[in-house]
Amino acid sequence: MRGGAAFLPLLCLASVADAQGTFHGDGARTGVYATSGPTHFSGVKWSFDTGGPIFASPVLAGNSVYIASASGALFALERDTGMERWRFTSRMPISSTPAIAGDTLYFVSSVGSLVALDPATGQPKWVFATEYERRFEAKGLHGYGPAGQTIPDAWDVFTSSPVVAEGKVYFGSGDGNVYAVDAASGVLQWKLPLRNVVHASPAYANGVIFIGSWGGDFQAIDAATGRPKWQFQAGEDPARHNQVGFQSSAAVVDGVVYVGCRDAHVYALDAKTGRKLWDYPTSKSWVNGTPAVRGGVVYVGTSDSSRFMALDAKTGRLRFNFDAKAYVFSSAALAGSLAYFGSHNGRLFAIDARTGDCVWTFQTDASKEDPLHLLDADGRLNAGGFAPVFRDYQDMYIDLYRFRSIGAILSSPAVDEGVVYVGSLDGRLYALH
Repeated sequence: MRGGAAFLPLLCLASVADAQGTFHGDGARTGVYATSGPTHFSGVKWSFDTGGPIFASPVLAGNSVYIASASGALFALERDTGMERWRFTSRMPISSTPAIAGDTLYFVSSVGSLVALDPATGQPKWVFATEYERRFEAKGLHGYGPAGQTIPDAWDVFTSSPVVAEGKVYFGSGDGNVYAVDAASGVLQWKLPLRNVVHASPAYANGVIFIGSWGGDFQAIDAATGRPKWQFQAGEDPARHNQVGFQSSAAVVDGVVYVGCRDAHVYALDAKTGRKLWDYPTSKSWVNGTPAVRGGVVYVGTSDSSRFMALDAKTGRLRFNFDAKAYVFSSAALAGSLAYFGSHNGRLFAIDARTGDCVWTFQTDASKEDPLHLLDADGRLNAGGFAPVFRDYQDMYIDLYRFRSIGAILSSPAVDEGVVYVGSLDGRLYALH
């Protein structure tokens, strides 16, 4: 083991979310970063090979950047150089974003546990075990066969990233529960069952936790007691289970909860009552990323329609559409005048947040090489490159491999002091300036 790595048994695999260095910038998941990113692309400052696809997002704390990988490792890297400081190694992939709060790093494992590490050394402090971890699954999922077989969803690629507030760590689990544990000791404070797998990351605002499940239920929960305050039910799809579930995490701004859903809507809900203020339909296209919200505008991407949208925060009216030419699971980072997000075609886009014009683009080497001929000349997905192989649910997993071959960017960027940090399915964390 290199660089002070720590090994734990199977129960101690992990991923995270918190209140300072955390998924999507802050505990309310607004996606807003305090300093500007690069206004033009000079090049790759450095890149680091994690040894496996990256679904999680980088978090920044002090002079370090932390990233989790499907290789089963969580890394602490030197921000200026990308040099490895330490790695924590588990026996399972880590597909959720680490979180730093005070002198502790937290993450949730693919096997079903919340792990607390020392962010300076990677050494474990404590482990809290959930009941179990699993992907969302259903019979007839997305219309795939065999009809009688329960199928795990290949596109359930993220696990919950915790948020830290009020001395507690809050996170969702594949066992269908939302948990609150003591941040110092890992002792359970409360847990609340939702309708299905909970892989969204909780948002915290004004003493309330906001989170949805793959069952299509979205809950506001009293952070101190775990008691439900209200519930909103999104669309259901009992036949194919295609247009259902909250894979998106919520952003909470000015008393409004903004969240996407696989039922092909972006919702704005009153944070106090759960009353629907508006919804924006996306023509049967999933909304998997977390909305970014700033200055009265909501920014979010779609899957099949390959759009990056700006919506009016008060009315839900469309302000602009940007054609990303491939699915957008990545959640946008807002820094300075630009919005940064990734796409399944191996590109990171820097978009003018006011006009929707593309300012600059970064492309992974794998997408330039395109060994399986998945992209057209302009970077659009080539339908001919995604021909079915088995004509059953296994084709979902083959498509995921195809996207890995072009370095798809499902990770959400983090931005600080003129640098964008983002992971790719090619296994590399990139620092772009």
